[in-house]
Amino acid sequence: MQFIDLQTQQEKIRDKIEQRIKTVLDHGKYIMGPEVSELEEVLANFVGVKHCIGVSSGTDALLIAMMALEIGPGDEVITSPFTFIATGEMIALLGARPVFVDIDPKTYNIDPQKIEQAITNKTKAIMPVSLYGQCADIDEINLIAENYQIPVIEDGAQSLGATYKGKQSCSLTTIGCTSFFPFKPLGGYGDSGACFTNDEHLAKLMREIRVHGQDKRYHHSRIGINGRMDTLQAAIVLAKFELFSDEVKKRNIIGERYTELISENSPSITTPYIKDVNTSVYAQYTLQVKNRNQLIEQLKKVSIPTAVHYPIPLNQQPALETQEFDLSISEKVLNQVMSLPMHPYLTEDEQQKIIMAMA
Repeated sequence: MQFIDLQTQQEKIRDKIEQRIKTVLDHGKYIMGPEVSELEEVLANFVGVKHCIGVSSGTDALLIAMMALEIGPGDEVITSPFTFIATGEMIALLGARPVFVDIDPKTYNIDPQKIEQAITNKTKAIMPVSLYGQCADIDEINLIAENYQIPVIEDGAQSLGATYKGKQSCSLTTIGCTSFFPFKPLGGYGDSGACFTNDEHLAKLMREIRVHGQDKRYHHSRIGINGRMDTLQAAIVLAKFELFSDEVKKRNIIGERYTELISENSPSITTPYIKDVNTSVYAQYTLQVKNRNQLIEQLKKVSIPTAVHYPIPLNQQPALETQEFDLSISEKVLNQVMSLPMHPYLTEDEQQKIIMAMA
């Protein structure tokens, strides 16, 4: 059994992937070729925004978004400590200070009730993370941000395809960012990502920043990065996008089945809490358990893989370590979360095997 099964998906669309790759090899435009523009148009329509900017990774998407907002030394960005390092790392890379706000114990997303008290005159953005495939409480966050005239960047690396009050993730804030890392719900076969916005000026800035700040050939109006998207990755994501809506539906069916089976057979385990206004893409199916190490070993003995996302909160990472914030919920949860195999091609029999092995 695989934790994430990319092979079954590939077999379904292998011919389309190979044809897409062949087209790129034939035209030879390997960086920012026509498939990048095609993907940007497809994803902008899917998400429901005016602009999609394809970039080199989900990490670079966050960096480019903050650079477009002119975040730099001395500034502060409010975010969650319970996420992958890239979220806080890109804030620090720009010389800004990550300000960590604790999470909602049910959704694991940033708690909007605790954001306002973290705002100072140095706060230049709020960056909620849509963790495990479920959007944060965006309306509450946007309202706070609007009151203080602060932009919001959604870190939607795990949530593309999820909805909040009927609207797609990455369409909900000033800028939305996502990742096409292979294990994401919509992944390529390498690193790539995208930024989304309805703001014409920010879109222009992000397009320039991804090509070394270039506004016309060999003319660089601002400092940028090499954040361009590989054409081969765009081609592969385009081929995989044909399956995406169906795979999102399958992820929901599998996630709901997991929850039903676990609630029946192991009621002491806390299953994912999905808010009524949300749909999730279950980038991970994450449980909260009190005997995590024992359960991981129990499943390992019958060749069932598991994972822990994330064992160390950002405030305890050596690169970002700080004792400034009260993050007691994050620090408790990180010792209890674990993720089960999750992908659109997980069978009912495989799920039954997993549940029985947990008993």
